[in-house]
Amino acid sequence: MSGIKLIDSYNRHLNYLRISITDRCNLNCCYCEPRKRIMKLSHNEILSYEEILRLVRIGISLGITKIRVTGGEPLVRKGIYEFLTCLRALKGLEDISLTTNAVLLEENLERLEKAGITRINISLDTLDRDKFKQITGHDSFERVWSAVLKAHARGFNPIKLNTVVLPGVNDDEMMDLAKLSFAYPFHIRFIEYMPIGTSTFIRRPQISAPDMIDRLKSLGRLIPVKNEIWDGPARRFKIEGAKGEIGLISAMSHHFCRQCNRLRLTAEGRLRTCLLSDRFEDLKGPLRSGCSDKQLADIIVNAILYKPFAHRLTTDSKARVHEQMSSIGG
Repeated sequence: MSGIKLIDSYNRHLNYLRISITDRCNLNCCYCEPRKRIMKLSHNEILSYEEILRLVRIGISLGITKIRVTGGEPLVRKGIYEFLTCLRALKGLEDISLTTNAVLLEENLERLEKAGITRINISLDTLDRDKFKQITGHDSFERVWSAVLKAHARGFNPIKLNTVVLPGVNDDEMMDLAKLSFAYPFHIRFIEYMPIGTSTFIRRPQISAPDMIDRLKSLGRLIPVKNEIWDGPARRFKIEGAKGEIGLISAMSHHFCRQCNRLRLTAEGRLRTCLLSDRFEDLKGPLRSGCSDKQLADIIVNAILYKPFAHRLTTDSKARVHEQMSSIGG
C-alpha cells in the first residue's frame, strides 16, 4: 500500500484526517445540535480505539500525516488519554491536535501534555457568562475561561479560540474577542455560520468574512500572515501591535474547497470526504466483517474519487447538511 497516495479527482493531496471519537457532548450549542436531545450512539455503535488506530495506520500508509481529534466533545470519552498516547506513538504522523470545548480541560492539562498534545483548539463563542449559557445551554463560562488561561500558562501553543459568529447573538463581541490577541498570543478564529443539521439557531442573513474584516479594521492595521504547513483554511492577520493573531474562516462566502486536504472519520465509522455534504462511505461494516487492510485501503481510495470540487451551500441557499455537526466532528 505504500505506493498509493490519496490524490482526488481534482489533484488535491488529502493528508489531513479529522477523527470524531464520540458524538456525545457536555454542552448543547445552538448551532451544533438541537436543544431537544437527539438519540446518541450506543457504545457498540461507535468505533473502538483499536479500530480507529487500525484505520489511522492504513491512512498513514496512504499519505495521512496530520490528525485532529474531535467529538462531540472528545474529553468526555473514557480512555482518551491512553488513546492519544498510542496515536502519538504511530510513525508517520507529523502533527496531532485536539479540538475541545474546554469544560473538562483544566483538570486534564497534565494528562494531555503526557500524551504529547500541545496544540489545542477551544470553542469559545462569547466572553459573556449569560451569553455563554444562552449559546451552549450551560453556565460554564468561568470554567472554560480558567482552562484557557491555565493552558496558556502551561505553555500550550498555539491556542486557537474558535468563534462561530451568530448575528444578533454574539457578533457585537467580535471586537472584544479580537482584542484578546493584544494581551495573549492566542489565534482568534471567526467562523461563518454553516447550515448543518437541525440546530436551534434561526437562519437569518449571516455575517460574511468580508463584513467581519470591515469591522475588525477599526482595531488597527490588519497585517496578512502567511499560512504555514499545518494551517487550516483561515485567512490569517495580525493586528498591528498584537501578540497573537486573528483569522477568518469563510466556508460560505468564499469557498476554500480548491485547497481542501481533509477527510473526516465519524464516531460511527463513516468516512466523509466533505464536511458540507451528506455523502459518506461506511468503514465500520467492512472493518468488522473481516476485511483486510488492503481492502479497507481500497475503500478509502475509492471514496476520495467522489470528493466534490466544491460544496453546494451558499449563504442564501435552502440547502443543508442533514447530519448534526456534533456527529460529524467539525
